[in-house]
Amino acid sequence: MRVPLSWLREYVDLPATETGRDVQAKLISAGLEVETVEHLGADLKGPLVVGQVLTIEELTEFKKPIRFCTVNVGQANGTGEPQEIVCGARNFAVGDKVVVVLPGATLPGGFSISARKTYGKTSHGMICSGDELGMGDDGSHGIIVLPPETEVGKDAIELLELVDEVLDIAVTANRGDCLSIRGVARETAISYGLPLRDPALLDVPGPNAYGYPVQVSEPLGCDRFTARTVSGLSPEARSPLWLQRRLQKVGMRPISLAVDITNYVMMELGQPLHAYDRKLVQGTIGVRRAGEGEEIVTLDGAKRKLHAEDLVITDERGPIGLAGVMGGANTEIADHEEGEGTTDVVIEAAHFDAVSIARTARRHKLSSEASRRFERGVDPAAAAAAAQRTVDLLVLLAGGTADAGVTEVAAPSAPHTIAVAADHPDKVAGVEYGRETVVRRLQQVGCDVYGQDELLVTVPSWRPDLTEVNDLAEEVIRLEGYENLPSTLPKPPSGRGLTHRQRLHRRVGRALAGAGFVEAPNYPFLGEQVFDQLLLEADDPARRVVKLTNPLNDEEPALRTSLLPGLLGALRRNDGRGSHDLALFETGLVFNPREEQRVAVPLPVDRRPTDEELASLNAALPAQPRHVAAVLAGAREQAGWWGKGRPADWADAIEAARAVAREAGAELVVRGGQYGPWHPGRCAELVVVAEGVEKVVGHAGELHPRVVKAFGLPARTSAMELDLDALEAVGDDTPRAPGISTFPVATQDVALVVDQFVPHADVEDALREGAGSLLEAIRLFDVYENAEQLGDGKKSLAYALRFRAADRTLTVDEASAARDAAVALAGERTGAVLRG
Repeated sequence: MRVPLSWLREYVDLPATETGRDVQAKLISAGLEVETVEHLGADLKGPLVVGQVLTIEELTEFKKPIRFCTVNVGQANGTGEPQEIVCGARNFAVGDKVVVVLPGATLPGGFSISARKTYGKTSHGMICSGDELGMGDDGSHGIIVLPPETEVGKDAIELLELVDEVLDIAVTANRGDCLSIRGVARETAISYGLPLRDPALLDVPGPNAYGYPVQVSEPLGCDRFTARTVSGLSPEARSPLWLQRRLQKVGMRPISLAVDITNYVMMELGQPLHAYDRKLVQGTIGVRRAGEGEEIVTLDGAKRKLHAEDLVITDERGPIGLAGVMGGANTEIADHEEGEGTTDVVIEAAHFDAVSIARTARRHKLSSEASRRFERGVDPAAAAAAAQRTVDLLVLLAGGTADAGVTEVAAPSAPHTIAVAADHPDKVAGVEYGRETVVRRLQQVGCDVYGQDELLVTVPSWRPDLTEVNDLAEEVIRLEGYENLPSTLPKPPSGRGLTHRQRLHRRVGRALAGAGFVEAPNYPFLGEQVFDQLLLEADDPARRVVKLTNPLNDEEPALRTSLLPGLLGALRRNDGRGSHDLALFETGLVFNPREEQRVAVPLPVDRRPTDEELASLNAALPAQPRHVAAVLAGAREQAGWWGKGRPADWADAIEAARAVAREAGAELVVRGGQYGPWHPGRCAELVVVAEGVEKVVGHAGELHPRVVKAFGLPARTSAMELDLDALEAVGDDTPRAPGISTFPVATQDVALVVDQFVPHADVEDALREGAGSLLEAIRLFDVYENAEQLGDGKKSLAYALRFRAADRTLTVDEASAARDAAVALAGERTGAVLRG
């Protein structure tokens, strides 16, 4: 909603020193979102005057029409002589009054005007259009032609009200009253503690039997309908400059006098109106629901098929307008230039149901200024005043006569009252306002308040958003100033803080970030076609998804069962934008449907749900385990003077999984595996042991080439995904101090030759078990393959074994015996033999 400060001052006596910025600060403090303050004419400098065209010489020797004009500007040029000006516009003639900018002036945008030679003539200034003056479109698409009575030489800056400040307010859905100058003026008056001159306080004649006939067949959709008639309008009458300028400042284009007046009153009072050409309306005006399949041509020229829920305005022929949205073309006000012009009009000021209008506007994709207001709430009591204001302006500006007949159809209604404790706002805000402040603030917004400790509040008709006690509390709090609410942090009981799950989540994130990964959160939605891209089997449990009833994107209607699709998409986007060395991770929930589908029972809102009710709700929700996943591509170590660097590979994905397991205090078993998106020969199965039972908690390794191609990923992309909740369940992350021994370590190296298909993990397990309690650590430090030295299908695994006793220094014989026992068990289980 655009609000010119000059218009606002008509209803509130703001101090002369107050600027738009000052008003903006006050309104923001009162809870209105004033986005910007536009300074119209801030860089405009005169002389800018009214001139009269004396002569026009057509210059025909150029490719486009050019006119050399002489213009009388009075004494504005200091000489009184006609001003010579070159102009390309065609929408004016000799004798017309125009706006002339003289040399030395500056137009909006910093465009300086000086005498200059052009088209073989010297132009001493410009004849201006509305766009050149920053006025916006006036419908002429050319220069401004002023009314004939305008005085020559008059200052056009003042005449056209070119200098002003306009507040642009983002009105929330519950504050429909602020979609009008009246509503914003009321908020401004409250903020400054000044009286409001309410433009809706007019003397309105009561309804009588002589008004235009109206029949409302749908009182639930239209609870008030006012009709007034004005006759004898002058077809030649045009909107005065002040009316056009106000419409332009609020963002509307002047059209014709009757239409401009209805738009002006709508912006002033917030009540949408419609003017019908009385000669084109046949019979009684009606309000009803549309018949399914009925058609109407609206003012925008579109032919629309109506729905049975649409509310329509009708006459004897059928629909003549979409109620509260847009009028019909068959009763449109005729412009004088297009024909005889309209001389008699019927003014409609009605109040329509907000939900009905909102649905109609969305159904027909036809949002209008009228529908925006009805959707957010219009003051039903303002309809008669708006109709009267429209009639007064038509009589004043178009020379018409107001007919004596007044039609008003209104459904019975009572004002909305709310009982509220006087100290309720105090309890909500945590501030002691006191009864006097609460009553004063509620009365300022228009409420009638009675009572002492228990208040009975009657809500004003222009605030349909005030429906219950907390709405009233909010009014008091916002007018007292949100910025005045104290900042009081809650005091949690000692010993409480983050849960174990939250602490683990944070530690995992820090560990992966420390390893060079970057967190990349993604939306938890996917399309089921992604499972084919991931090469999942048809019976894979990950293909069972929870689908959304109302998805944000029709192509992604399901909740994710894996973090990989989102991460791979993020990696593809970053790689496509020039970041080729990538290591991304994400921790988040996945969603697995339960075997038994249950319907959640709605929880009560008037009390805290019981534990049984919460348990029933949780049982109806899908299982939501927390996963962690990581993807890598490009260089893992950059090349430089220190070396060649190296690319990321499957081992880095496995190491990322190990880092996560270490944070969870879980022992992760890594062994060869095969699953979905991973390369069959470069996939590790990640296993934990819980109560003697192995459980697969994830996979890591290099992605399958077909997956890489399907997702458009860099070659040799690697990934891992783990069930973080499963790791937490088996892990023990109790901090343990490192053991420091006073006895030296004994190191023994062994190189074992095994078949190539034997996993390193099996060999290591055998060595660890065979070495017994003296073994402190074991590390694989070399893998060697050479058919000439080792034989076909063989490989050599070299291990460093560290032995230490807690109570003594080991002898060479003890360390060697432990080593031999380890090698013997490895040979028994895996066929390993000592190399060479």
